[in-house]
Amino acid sequence: MRIFMDTANVDEIRRGAAMGVVDGVTTNPSLLAKEGVEYRDRVLEIAEVVDGPISAECISETADEIVEEARRIAAWHDQVVVKIPLTEEGLAAISRVSAEGIEVNTTLIFSANQALLAARAGATFVSPFVGRLNDAGHDGMEVVREIVQIFELFDIETEVLAASLRGQRDVTEAALAGSHVATLPPAVLFGMIKHPLTDQGIERFLADAKSYKPV
Repeated sequence: MRIFMDTANVDEIRRGAAMGVVDGVTTNPSLLAKEGVEYRDRVLEIAEVVDGPISAECISETADEIVEEARRIAAWHDQVVVKIPLTEEGLAAISRVSAEGIEVNTTLIFSANQALLAARAGATFVSPFVGRLNDAGHDGMEVVREIVQIFELFDIETEVLAASLRGQRDVTEAALAGSHVATLPPAVLFGMIKHPLTDQGIERFLADAKSYKPV
């Protein structure tokens, strides 16, 4: 399972990329608002750090407007994947821009049916929002499993990108569910490194090393 970072903070992305485990980045207008920078400028900064897909979101509502916005955003850099929400107008736009060779990450997916429609329209990625489904009283990871099963059953090439992951256990469950990608907030990614037994082991090794006296 590939790992993307869900952030627009370039310092956090540099930190993740330095570990050699970050395969891409997802962003959205909410994340950019926290940074106070121009969207295009930040995407280009990210492209200098990460050699992989960078999702940048469209905010238009009609199909024609989404298509025009998607073309403009995709032209920023060849690593850009355009994020388009799952709506009727969004599906029409996905069909059109994907036919032009523009890669699409369909966002705000909350059911396997929605994911199937996005895939048939030509999406490169579908992003089920696990945490938000859980908040609404549903089993978000079960939706991921259903999508993966459907795509495997019919040899659908669209990749499943588990999004809205809130904790480290979510990452494990996404991998077990067969998700092709998981996008993680920095806190979740860096938290995956830590385990108290690892810390204790290091402390013990260091103490033993200090006390060791060669004969």
